[in-house]
Amino acid sequence: MRLMTRSLILLALILVAGPGLHLRAAKKSKPLNFVFILVDDLGYMDVGCNNPDTFYETPHINRLAKSGMRFTNGYAANPVCSPTRYSIMTGKYPTRVDATNFFSGKRAGKFLPAPLNDRMPLDEVTIAEALKEHAYSTFFAGKWHLGPSEEFWPEKQGFDINKGGWSRGGPYGGKRYFSPYGNPRLSDGPDGEHLPDRLATETAEFIDAHREQPFFAYLAFYSVHTPLMGPNALVKKYKEKAERLGLEGKVEFADEEQVFPTDEKRKVRILQKHAVYAAMVESMDRAVGKVLQQLEASGVADNTVVMLTADNGGLSTSEGSPTSNLPLRGGKGWLYEGGIREVFLIRWPGGGQPGSVCDEPVITTDFYPTILDLAGLPLKPEQHLDGVSLKPFLQGEEPLKREALFWHYPHYSNQGGIPGGAIRMDDWKLIERFEDGQAHLYNLKTDVGEKQDLAAAEPERVKQMRRRLHQWYTETDAKFLQAKPGGPEPWRPEK
Repeated sequence: MRLMTRSLILLALILVAGPGLHLRAAKKSKPLNFVFILVDDLGYMDVGCNNPDTFYETPHINRLAKSGMRFTNGYAANPVCSPTRYSIMTGKYPTRVDATNFFSGKRAGKFLPAPLNDRMPLDEVTIAEALKEHAYSTFFAGKWHLGPSEEFWPEKQGFDINKGGWSRGGPYGGKRYFSPYGNPRLSDGPDGEHLPDRLATETAEFIDAHREQPFFAYLAFYSVHTPLMGPNALVKKYKEKAERLGLEGKVEFADEEQVFPTDEKRKVRILQKHAVYAAMVESMDRAVGKVLQQLEASGVADNTVVMLTADNGGLSTSEGSPTSNLPLRGGKGWLYEGGIREVFLIRWPGGGQPGSVCDEPVITTDFYPTILDLAGLPLKPEQHLDGVSLKPFLQGEEPLKREALFWHYPHYSNQGGIPGGAIRMDDWKLIERFEDGQAHLYNLKTDVGEKQDLAAAEPERVKQMRRRLHQWYTETDAKFLQAKPGGPEPWRPEK
């Protein structure tokens, strides 16, 4: 009798709740959607959520950070673009397939660079392919730069739709950042249409069209990569801002070390005031805002994970040197923090704590397993073998700390970066130069600018960290600098 009474009460509650209870239950069980946003060449200190004093204006990215988790020690797997893009797509260090420089980058210096594989192998199970296995619709927009010909472009790597992804590393056709684009995977818009806005529009349209089914939208901006050009009205705005802030006439550059070329001094930007670059950053941020707004308008914001990061640090030592990464040293093309520490944001509605901050070191290989884990899908450790799920961090838990993070860049970068490897263990970071094997040690907790080399004062720590780095070289079959014909032999790590 008591059991029957409880059953009648439960039935009455369900009837009173009506269809709303059913809809809430259905919504709760609906698979999560994912929007992944990758910004090209965006510096860690370019956005307001990381740097309240930035010259640039990024209100939409700032709001994204406040609604999710901001990682203060988020890293790209490489100081230039293609390798990091590979790491996101595969969950692997790019060293494993010799994809260690931007694809086609083979500059020589004192020595020849290491062999370079300039395509993402087709047998990789990309994150898009892993999601397609579970009925996700997949979409790509923007910069791909992961293969020289169309058999290696997004459509062959798990994406149902591709808007603008092909071999090129920048918008170099047509009017570049303005239509006509001269892009075989993106139709031209009205004359003068702005590329970041167009890519955001394409992404927004995909989101709305697929709001009733699980989707994965990957928006990889060409911005803020060179060529440096922005809307005239925004450029004017930032020129006036620089004048208003009294930045005109202030020192903009300082000296940086240089090994290539040997006949000139390398300069690094130390002041943010570049009006064109600022216009590019704001245009990109507005495009991010358009996508976030579409999630709300389509009614899927509460069921969509949003991730945002960059492929390498801000461009500070070449090609116009448009931004400063201070207090981080160096920039794109360098193994210093300015070249690899990134904007790293994840918003997980209903799971993470809005406005939270995580200081644990994480890296771009981690996105792949994190997406699968948040989606409740089986992990693929044989594929994303260098990444770990960040779900415990997002839940406020303390997962087991991994031993180390690694970098391997056996190339002479266009930006002056020195061929080398690096390892981070806790607060310590060691950089090893590949020309001569010289090692430098920094404590990032007390010296984030990597100004004080502690190698001589910490010989045992150097020995320990080099040993682990060299083991990793062996594990990943890392390649190194090569001698020029008739030239001296470059340094090699001990085996």
